[in-house]
Amino acid sequence: MMPTDIFADGFRTDPYWWDAAPPDDEGDAPPPEQVDVAIVGSGYTGMSAALELARNGVKVVILEAERFGEGASTRSGGMMSGGVNVGKGGDIEKQFGRERVDDMLSEARDSYDHVEEVIRRENIDCFYARTGRFVGAHTPAAFKAMAAKAEDLNKYANAGAALVARERQRHHVNTEYYHGGMTVDRAGGVHPSLYHKGLRRACRAAGVHLSAHTRVEGIDGPAGDLTVRTSRGPVRAREVVLGTNGYTGKATPWHRRRVIPIASYIIATEPLGKERVSELFPDGRMIADTKRVLYYFRPSPDGTRVIFGGRASFQARTALETAPVLYQYMLGIFPQLEGVKITHAWNGNVAFTFDRVPHMGVENGVHYAMGCNGSGVVMMSHLGHRVALKILGKTNRPSAFDGLPFETRPFYSGVPWFLPTVGAWYKFRDWMDRRAA
Repeated sequence: MMPTDIFADGFRTDPYWWDAAPPDDEGDAPPPEQVDVAIVGSGYTGMSAALELARNGVKVVILEAERFGEGASTRSGGMMSGGVNVGKGGDIEKQFGRERVDDMLSEARDSYDHVEEVIRRENIDCFYARTGRFVGAHTPAAFKAMAAKAEDLNKYANAGAALVARERQRHHVNTEYYHGGMTVDRAGGVHPSLYHKGLRRACRAAGVHLSAHTRVEGIDGPAGDLTVRTSRGPVRAREVVLGTNGYTGKATPWHRRRVIPIASYIIATEPLGKERVSELFPDGRMIADTKRVLYYFRPSPDGTRVIFGGRASFQARTALETAPVLYQYMLGIFPQLEGVKITHAWNGNVAFTFDRVPHMGVENGVHYAMGCNGSGVVMMSHLGHRVALKILGKTNRPSAFDGLPFETRPFYSGVPWFLPTVGAWYKFRDWMDRRAA
């Protein structure tokens, strides 16, 4: 039975983060007829690319279908890491070779440093803290497999990773649900909407042209002389950057076939007080786990609430419909929260790739950075910046994520019809693993 009396007075299906920094269309103007670079999408990717380009004298426009920051950049859990999720669930060493994987982990380390530097340099007040992360092992076998992962993270990503036996895990998360886990020190938490608001402010100050409510309908022409067709008229551009990630649509069918949009759902509890929340998260770390259908959760930036997320459904469901499912998941971790009500429930699309790694590159003259596989705060900020450096000709060496074969599958057009079946199978396997443990 799902609980039905879990909703607090004033419950909303907007992200908790929007209370402090909702999306906006401040500075919106019709797009210019011609620019040097047109950027599609106003998330972390687009904002990061635009900021670097504008600071180097490039005439750039951001084209956003909704309000600025309407998509996943202000809907995430606000958890930051430098390499923990690269290739999670896949054998990327077999796919790309040990040397390329090492380069990916090293770049993931650098990507984390880059975002820290941007927050400092732009003076973005977004509750950023290098809190560290705890990754819970859902079975004893998962815990044993963590040893090799921790070794790689320390060797190539300088992650400060360490194994934590089950009897010591309550120092990090007050639950018996996990069979030990791994701490990662190069990780943190941020208020994702305030971070995005800071990027918007920096872009405006740098002279980026911002066009909200401007839906891109197609991109035509040869490389170097492209025309972006929009709902507010055409824009000619020497370069185009696609930063749509989990919201990639029919206007760019090649890219759409290579990312799998998956809805991730999150709830926020009513205020519980700092003392009660600190009992659940003794050292304030961000929490994730090793399940195929994972949970991720954290204290709110002010330390008074629990923010709890996961794949509550692999079918099209509203945040209201999935909130009771997430609530039950949360009680599975923290049974001591039974009776607590929730004030917010929301969802947003993340973009997975078939090979489990992010990608950047150029196709038909269009630059792209997409496929963060659920780690978008750091990786999409970084790859947007790297795309800008590539356009400017300022890269010392190619990104480890640039130019990789970008796989799709036969009969896949960008609508993940297979997700309900795959999701049910993954949930069943997680259940079987737990039952066996």
